[in-house]
Amino acid sequence: MLTNLITTIDQFALNQPQAPAYNELGQIHTYAELKQASDTIAVALQQYQLPAQAPIVVYGDQSFMMLASFLGCVKAGHTYIPIDTHSAADRLSLIVQIAHPALIIAVEPIPYPLPLTLVTTPAKLLERPAITTDPQYWVSGTDNFYIIFTSGTTGQPKGVQISHRNLLSFINWQLHDFELPQRPAILAQAPYSFDLSVMTLYPTLALGGTITVLPKIVTDNLASLFKTLPQLSLNVWVSTPSFMDICLLEPKFDQAHYPTLSHFLFCGEELPHHTVAQLQQRFPQAHIFNTYGPTEATVAVTAIEITPEILAKYPRLPIGYAKHDTTITTTAEHELLLTGPSIAKGYLNRPTETRAAFTGTTYHSGDLGTITADGLIFYHGRKDFQIKLNGYRIELEEVNYILNQMTHVKQAAVVPQYTDHKVKCLVAFIVPTDQITNNSLNRIKALKRELTQQMMPYMIPQRFIYRPRLPLTANGKIDFKLLQGEVNPNG
Repeated sequence: MLTNLITTIDQFALNQPQAPAYNELGQIHTYAELKQASDTIAVALQQYQLPAQAPIVVYGDQSFMMLASFLGCVKAGHTYIPIDTHSAADRLSLIVQIAHPALIIAVEPIPYPLPLTLVTTPAKLLERPAITTDPQYWVSGTDNFYIIFTSGTTGQPKGVQISHRNLLSFINWQLHDFELPQRPAILAQAPYSFDLSVMTLYPTLALGGTITVLPKIVTDNLASLFKTLPQLSLNVWVSTPSFMDICLLEPKFDQAHYPTLSHFLFCGEELPHHTVAQLQQRFPQAHIFNTYGPTEATVAVTAIEITPEILAKYPRLPIGYAKHDTTITTTAEHELLLTGPSIAKGYLNRPTETRAAFTGTTYHSGDLGTITADGLIFYHGRKDFQIKLNGYRIELEEVNYILNQMTHVKQAAVVPQYTDHKVKCLVAFIVPTDQITNNSLNRIKALKRELTQQMMPYMIPQRFIYRPRLPLTANGKIDFKLLQGEVNPNG
């Protein structure tokens, strides 16, 4: 059982210095390089004499320097906040305003000004190579290890504080229960600002394996994706079910062409029955796990291996059993309550929201579910307007709030469209400020361009329907239920 993640990673650097830790499309970085870079960054950060434990924003993509910067931060005693290069300008500014970071490490250039002058780069931090770091400064125990910002209501994102203790609880469970191979090559497809990436990063390093990156520029192009995937020599797959559905479009995505791929781990959204059925046909010998967990519980807290027997028994797949150190119960309204050592301490600088969602080490998830007598858990959706699309958690109130602020929008309402109990897309109903209500392509393109300045790409609705008015309930509120029924006529 791991007791200190940083020590474990550094030990691999000492015992197997030339072993590959990070693979960026064939560009290999060793454990020795990772230790050298993270140590150097840590020592340089300490020379800034930042406030103790103050958060540091790390802005970039999925490069090796992002990981080295993450570890450099925690070795210097600071939590890191990952922000992806595809973030909207206003979202990045909001996170900076909420988090009050002591420093920004710009792994990639920040294309717009921020209300913070202290910005540095990995190149600057690596100017004076260091030999090692002092463990007394490392993040440990209940110190924050990372803070990931999720979608929030009224346009305000929430920073979930995950401690070293929280992270160890998750990693030890994953290493113990999933029977992962030793020194595996594990897929890193999710952006590092999305907590699904944690399911790849730290379990891989804890096993002395290779983080195998599949960057967005590749996944955005099917031809490039299907050409690149066979070259990765993966052992373990980590992704949302939606990304797997894309990969299954390639007929050669099967065991014969991927003989080393033995484990599939899914999280971030509901796993459709048909996805697993097709995957089992392609990879009959593989272990396929369905997992569940909100960011506030450190990635995932339940799991089940979807065997042919489970697939045959349940038309809607279970999300699994609670991990050994976690208790999951339900309220009278069937809300799932999660209790255990992987539960976050709350939201950064958001005491009201923290009190509303957390009671000690119990998190009120807002997810609806049922639990059988033997502890098997089934997910039944959200109690509020929070949904997951392609693995990303989105609060519809935030999308509605931003959409209603747009220049030519008088009123707007966003609802999810479902397929097989999974969100297929977001549909926006819009009353424009002028009298024209046609769905012209130019009008929609202009609105999308404006939205890209206000929200993350995955939050932007995929369909836009213009109306002269929106339906109202008896209380004078927008009738979301009626709109929901319109885009989901079969329930």
